Formats: sequence, C-alpha cells, structure tokens
Amino acid sequence: MALTDRAKAISVLAASTGAFTVCFAVWMMYGVLMTYLVDRGVYAFSTTQMGWLIGVPVLSGSLLRLPAGLLADRLGGRRIMVAIMVAAAAATYGASLADGFWGFLIAGLGFGTAGASFAAGVAYISVWFSPERQGSVLGVFGMGNLGAALTAAMAPRLLDFLTRSDSLTEQWRLFPRLYAAILLATALLFWIATHPRRASPTASLRQRLAPLGSIRVWRFGLYYFLLFGGFVALSQWLIPYYVNVYGLTMVTAGTLASVFSLPSGLFRALGGWLSDRLGARAVMYWSLGLLVAVLVLLYPPRLELRAPGQGVLATRPGVVTSVSEHEVVVGDDRYPLQRSSPGEAELRVGIHHTDERHLLLPTVSVEHAPAIQVGDRVATGQLLIRGTTRIYFQANRWIFAVLVVVLGVLMGLGSGAVFKHIADYFPGRVGAVGGLVSMLGALGGFVYPILFGYLLDATGIWTTCWMLLTIVAMLCLVWMHLVIRRLVSTTSPALLRQVENPRES
Repeated sequence: MALTDRAKAISVLAASTGAFTVCFAVWMMYGVLMTYLVDRGVYAFSTTQMGWLIGVPVLSGSLLRLPAGLLADRLGGRRIMVAIMVAAAAATYGASLADGFWGFLIAGLGFGTAGASFAAGVAYISVWFSPERQGSVLGVFGMGNLGAALTAAMAPRLLDFLTRSDSLTEQWRLFPRLYAAILLATALLFWIATHPRRASPTASLRQRLAPLGSIRVWRFGLYYFLLFGGFVALSQWLIPYYVNVYGLTMVTAGTLASVFSLPSGLFRALGGWLSDRLGARAVMYWSLGLLVAVLVLLYPPRLELRAPGQGVLATRPGVVTSVSEHEVVVGDDRYPLQRSSPGEAELRVGIHHTDERHLLLPTVSVEHAPAIQVGDRVATGQLLIRGTTRIYFQANRWIFAVLVVVLGVLMGLGSGAVFKHIADYFPGRVGAVGGLVSMLGALGGFVYPILFGYLLDATGIWTTCWMLLTIVAMLCLVWMHLVIRRLVSTTSPALLRQVENPRES
C-alpha cells in the first residue's frame, strides 16, 4: 500500500533525526577518546594539543555545512546524507590506525564530515513540511544533539569494556572501528526508510547565495555560534573539566557531561515549538538573558586564598619567657594562639581534592604563628603573634552540575529559536541560509576548545571558559536588543517613547 505524503514526511523526519543523532555521536568522539588516551598515558598531548584534536573534527564538519546545504537543495538531501555518512565511516575507521598528534589530526578532519549532516538534514526536511510547522519540525530534528549525550555517557564505558578495564589499552583502536560500523548500518537504514524529494531547482546558485549578503543572516550565525557552538564545545570540554577540577573518574565525568548534553537536545524541540507559538524573538530574549546569569554563577573556581590576618600585639613591655603551640608568655602576661583543630583545618582548607563533604559557601579560618623568640625584649604594641586568614571555596560539584544542566537547557531553547528565525525570514532558502548559520555555529565548537585551552595555559584557571562565553552572550544580547529598538523606533516611534517614558504617556 502506497504511503501518504504525511506518512512519508513523518518517516523522513524520524529517519533523519536518528541518522543525525548517530552522526553527532561520531562527531563528538574525540572528546572522550583523547581524554582516555592522555589519562591512561598512551599519548602525552598537552592541553593546547587536546584543544586542537577535540576541535578539528568540528572544524571540518563546520566548513562543509554550507556546501552540504547547497548540494542538498540541488541534488536532494537524501543522497547527500548517505554520502556524508559513508565518507565519515571510512575516516572514522582511519582514526583507529592513527599514531601520534598529526595522525589523529588528519583522521579528525576526515570523520568530522559527520557534522555536515545537519545542514543536509535541514534542507531535506524543510521540503516535506509547511513553513508554519518548521520551527517545531526542525526543533525535533535538532534533538539529534542527543548524540553528544550518548557518546559522553556510553563511550567511556565502552572503552573500559574494550580495553578490559585498562589491562589492554591498545584495544582502544576497536572503539572508532565500532563507530564506523554503526555509521554504515545507519546509512543503510536511512536509505531504506526515506523517500526522494528535493527543492524546486528554479533558483540559480547566485540567487540561493544572495541571502548570505544580509547582515541578519550573520547575526543569526552569531547567536548559533554561541548557543550551538558552545554546546558542542562543552559537550567535550566538560569531561576533562570534571576530571581535572573535581578529581572524578572518566566514567563519572562522562556521565555528568551527558547530563549536560541530554536536556539541550530535548529542549531544542521545545524551543522550536515555543517559537512557533510565542515568537522566536521572545524565546531568544529569555534564553540569552538567563544564559548570562548562569554563566556568571559559574565563575568562582575551587580556590584557597591566604591573606595577612589580625595578629596579637604586646600590651606591655617585657621579655619573652615562653613560646609554645598554644601561647606566648611575656613577663606575667599570657597571649593565647588561635589554631584550627586538625579536622576543622582539613575541612576548611580542602586538603583532599575529592572531599565528599561538599561545602556550599566559602569558609574562613584564622591561624596564629609566633613572630618572636624566647629571650626577645618587646615593646608595647610590638607584634607578638602573626595572624593568617584562609578563605576556602570548594565550588561544590553538585551545584556546578545543576547550573551546567540549566546552561544546556537554555542553549537548546535558543538553538531551536534560531532556526525558526531562518524559516520565517528566508523561506525557500533554508538550505543555503541554514547551511551558513549552522556552519558559523559549528565553528564555535571548533574555536571554543582551542581558546579554552589557551586561556587555561595562560591563567591556570579552568573557569575562564565561562568568562569567555559570557562575553559572547552579552554581545549577542546587546546586538539583538539594538536591532529590536531600531525596528520599533522605525515602525512605531510613539510606542518606543511610551515604553521608555511611561509617565509621559
């Protein structure tokens, strides 16, 4: 029995979302694999080299998104999706043969083509659904971001299984080969479950590229550079972050990283649905505004700060007759020393990197040390006991994990709104415009890990990554607000005056 167009459209959406999920899982492979190889001492890559290796697959997938979108418009997204998966499978297998930095770099450039599947899928799906439904539909397709969560959660366990709990570390090479086999199987299933259809080839290449000259397209690209690029970068960066900052095992770090990735994919569909009903601009305002607030809350690192504290001065002149751990005696005057108990000091100063007591707020302790010796003659007001104030902040990992999940939710909502913008402003050009915007967004996934690595090398502070993302978020928010003000002042200046000066209305 022949399928109706509606049934075909649903089949196309389901198969495309599944294929994109697998492609995204492969695309994020290096975040887990490189962390494993360095953590187990198989390769001694620096932080900067790690940033490059994690980012290189994202780079190739990013740069190929625009041509993939154009080719999907021209030749049909079904063919381009299959071609991308087959090419990525071959390169993924090649990663299992790599040995050293340059070998991994070249292999990463190859299997990074999996990331271009998004642009091909957007162009393919858009011809099956009406414009008023494309916010929701493209949001559902964007749920393929869940592939990052699958890799973060399952890949460390898979590596542990393949290497027999690190007893046979060289068997890590089976890991990319398994990913390659899954890609090929997905390509076959996708071809069976989908149906050919492509956009009408009435427009020339010049006409299809014409919208790329609009500043609006590049503004949407900046939004996506933050929201999707930040998501891609953090999906991989959070694994070494948890391992280094909180001393977690790679399996636990992968699980927590997947908890960040999972809601972003799910809430992307909600972002598209809300954009269809409330408007993409309202969703963007809330997403960006709350994003800045959450990023600022992530600033404080785990730290211990020592500063000169209040000491003890001699109240009368005299000769020091005794100095002990508990007091200083000058003549007949006794001056007690204040010291934290061993348990309290350990808790406050955070001697153990994996302290399980999980302090919520910074703690302050004061310690005294003698500043004089027995036999010294002291004058009134002379310093007898030197004080040191210690401030310790644990940066509680559970609060951190919750904030990171909220961050993923906001990135998902905003990403869904971006593609609703594209469907509204550029109907019929979704392949070209979506290809460019998704290319710029994915470039963020390449650029951010490298910048994170350089900032970490320069400062030694892991939380500098949140500061960088805040700067980009503020730029997006300010640019969007200025555009909206200009639009309102042009179309309804009286309304703008009323909003700015309500007492005058």
